[in-house]
Amino acid sequence: MKIALITGAAGLIGSESVAFFAEKFDLVVGVDNNLREYFFGKDGSVEWNKNRLEEQFSNYKHYSVDIRDVAGLETIFKEYGTDLKLIVHTAAQPSHDWAAKEPFTDFSVNATGTLNMLEMTRLHCPEAVFIFTSTNKVYGDTPNFLPLVELETRWEIAEDHAYYAHGIDEQMSIDHSKHSLFGASKVAADVLVQEYGRYFGLKTGVFRGGCLTGPNHSGAQLHGFLAYLMKCAITGNHYTVFGYKGKQVRDNIHSWDLVNMFWHFYQNPKEGEVYNAGGGRFANCSMQEAIVLCEEITGNKMSYSYSETNRIGDHIWYVSDLRKFKTHYPEWDWKYDLKDTLTQMFHNMKARV
Repeated sequence: MKIALITGAAGLIGSESVAFFAEKFDLVVGVDNNLREYFFGKDGSVEWNKNRLEEQFSNYKHYSVDIRDVAGLETIFKEYGTDLKLIVHTAAQPSHDWAAKEPFTDFSVNATGTLNMLEMTRLHCPEAVFIFTSTNKVYGDTPNFLPLVELETRWEIAEDHAYYAHGIDEQMSIDHSKHSLFGASKVAADVLVQEYGRYFGLKTGVFRGGCLTGPNHSGAQLHGFLAYLMKCAITGNHYTVFGYKGKQVRDNIHSWDLVNMFWHFYQNPKEGEVYNAGGGRFANCSMQEAIVLCEEITGNKMSYSYSETNRIGDHIWYVSDLRKFKTHYPEWDWKYDLKDTLTQMFHNMKARV
């Protein structure tokens, strides 16, 4: 029997992974205790998504287990053992703002929870491929010291700095910068996943995501900016833009495109490899540009205001350079551009709000 185990299974990337791998594995095991509702309140709840997965996929089995609960995890890993061929670890506390409120909780979920998952894999299914959703926040605020120029609607890399023309690659330092506590806990997890590959020989892959997005995102004010922005565009709720004149740039990758990266890695895995994963030059936007797109798609004028105070450790410009991954896996490419993604979000959210 061939089984995939997905943590954070009812979240954005987790649920996309369930849907993707349900067609390719005999059984998909999901682990998610909806801690996201604790982090972000009712708006962040993924209960609706868990119910959708259980209804839609007959070969999906859900466990409401906390990744900090070693005994709970061990029960699952012992039950399926070496039939587990793929572990996709997406469960996390994902907000750098929220992390400062409860540092113990943030670190225990992001760092210790990842260690628990790695150790369960090493002990019970060491041949499985282990995929970890890291974050571009492991680079801290180092990207903010790149040579940027201010354009009409965005910040952009200076033309004479050709090295970053394709975006930020994996050689950027993760040291000597301000990360936020969330970024620090994800650095710990990121390095652990690398180490279990390099030290123990596990087939581990680290994917440092830009903005991960898609129609099944439970966006909240502190996390999931495109999803929350679209929600505000639909409902008329007020949105606050924080700092950098609203010209801060993010690259955005559709959840399906990211999970397709996982699939390519699974078929030809490495040990302790690291990849930047985002929309790159194919799909990126500034906050100003995202607002215009949301207004265009919904037909609504957005209610928003601007605050001069940027979020601590926030990036002014971040575009992922995916050339390393595309060199290792040349058959992979993006499927959904920014407008495709936002249009999907609009139709999905209209059915839910």
